[in-house]
Amino acid sequence: MVKVKICGLSRVLDIEAVNRALPDYIGFVFAPSRRRVDVETAAMLKQKLDARIKAVGIFVNEDIDNAAEIYKEEIIDIVQLHGDEDDDYIRHLKEKCGCPVIKAVGVGDALPSLPTGSDYLMFDTLSAQRGGGGTAFDWNILKGYGGSQYFLAGGISIENVIGAIQLLAPYCVDISSGVETDGAKDAEKIEKFVNTVRGIK
Repeated sequence: MVKVKICGLSRVLDIEAVNRALPDYIGFVFAPSRRRVDVETAAMLKQKLDARIKAVGIFVNEDIDNAAEIYKEEIIDIVQLHGDEDDDYIRHLKEKCGCPVIKAVGVGDALPSLPTGSDYLMFDTLSAQRGGGGTAFDWNILKGYGGSQYFLAGGISIENVIGAIQLLAPYCVDISSGVETDGAKDAEKIEKFVNTVRGIK
C-alpha cells in the first residue's frame, strides 16, 4: 500500500487532524517557509503526535550538528534534505546521529543526476523555493526510473493522487498545500486525502 505524508504542520489543530486520519508521516519545516516552525514548537507538537506517525524534519543546507541534535532529541524520526546537501553531507549526518535520510531531488524537464547515501529519494518539482510551490512536474519523466523506493511530491492533490499512484506506484505520496484552505491545514481535506490513497486497490 502506498504511504502518505502530510507536510508543513505547525499547529496543535494540525496534529489533532493527523491523529484522526493517521497518515504514515508528517513533516515539520525548519527551513525558511511560511510553514516554518521553531524547534520548541516542533517539540511540543511531537509530544502530541500519535506514536504510529513518524515525524520528518525538513531542512535546507542546515548545519549538520543542528539537524543531528534535533533528531537526537527525538523531535523528529527522519531527516529530509531539500538543499545542496551532497553525499559527504549525508554520510557525516548519519555518522553523527544514525538518522534515516530522505534526499529531495528537484525535477524539471528531465531526471537529474541522483545523489547516493540516503535511505529514500523524494522527487519534487524543481523550483527556486525548493519545494512547497504546489505545482507538479511531468510525472512521465519517472516512468523509466528503476531505482530505490521514493516519495513523490509537488502539486499532489486529492484530485490527481489516484492518477499519480496508478502511473508510478511510488513508495509514498507527499502533500502540503493540497490539503490546505486559505493557507492553513484543513482537517477534512487531510482525512479525505488519506482515505483516497488508502482506498486505491
